[in-house]
Amino acid sequence: MVLPSLSHREYALLVFFASLLVTAFAGPALPSPELGGAPFADSRAWHGLPNAMDVLSNLPFAAIGIWGLARLLRLDRAREAAQPAAPPPSASKQPGNALGCARMFFAGLILTAAGSAFYHLHPDSLRLAADRAGMAVAFAGIVGVAVCDRASPRAGWPAAWLTLAGGLLAVGVFLETGNVLPWALVQFGGMAVLLALALARPMDSGTGFKPAWVILLYGMAKLFELSDHAIFAATHELVSGHTLKHLAAALAALPVLHAVRAMGRQALRQDPGTPAMTA
Repeated sequence: MVLPSLSHREYALLVFFASLLVTAFAGPALPSPELGGAPFADSRAWHGLPNAMDVLSNLPFAAIGIWGLARLLRLDRAREAAQPAAPPPSASKQPGNALGCARMFFAGLILTAAGSAFYHLHPDSLRLAADRAGMAVAFAGIVGVAVCDRASPRAGWPAAWLTLAGGLLAVGVFLETGNVLPWALVQFGGMAVLLALALARPMDSGTGFKPAWVILLYGMAKLFELSDHAIFAATHELVSGHTLKHLAAALAALPVLHAVRAMGRQALRQDPGTPAMTA
C-alpha cells in the first residue's frame, strides 16, 4: 500500500501529534488540585442561582456558537441555490473541510456553555469533566480550522478528530485516575499548534484566519483565571477574574466568525466544472 505524499507542514503536524501521544502515555502523572469548598472568588447568588456571575458569563459562548451555526446554515442554503447540480467530490475541498471544522467549533462553543454552566452551579470533579468535554469539541474545531487555513485543507479534518479523540480520552483519564497531564497536553498542545501556524506563512488558498488573535485572547483569559481573587478584590467585588476569563475566551471565537465569511465567499465563487483549489 502506497501512502499519500505529505507536505513539510503535514509531516510536522504528524510528528507533533505523535509526540503528544507518547508524552501522554509515558509522562509523569499530574495530580488534579483539590477543588475545595469555594474554588472561585465570586460565589454570589442571584434570584436563587448559585455562583450567578460565573454561570451567566457562559452565555456569550452559546450566543456566538448559535450565531456561527446560523451563518453556516445560511451559507449552505446559498450554495445549494447557486449550485443546484451536485459538484464533483473534489470541487469544494478547501472551503468544505474548513467549514466542517468550523461547524465542529461552533457546536463545541454551545457544549462549552452548557458544560461550564453546569460545572459552575456546583463545582465538583464530575461536573468539571462535563465542562472539559465541551471544551474538547471547541478545541478540536479551532485546531481543524487553523490547519485547513495554514497547513493543509486535507489535514484539517484528521487534525480536528485527533484533537477531539485526545480531548475526550483525557477527560476519561482525569475521571478515572485524577491525572491531568493528558488534558494539559490537549489544551496547551492545541495552543502550540495555533502558535506555530500563526508564525507560518499563510497559504494562497487560505481564508485569512488569524490564530494570533485567538492566542492573545486565550492568553488573556488564562491571566484572568489566575487572577480570579485579586481582580475580585481590586474591583471591590464587582467582577471576578473568572467571570472575565469566560468573556475573553468567548471573544477568541470572533476570528473564526471572520474566517467563515471568507470561506463562504470561496465556496460560492467555485465553479463546479473547474478543478479544486489545492494547497
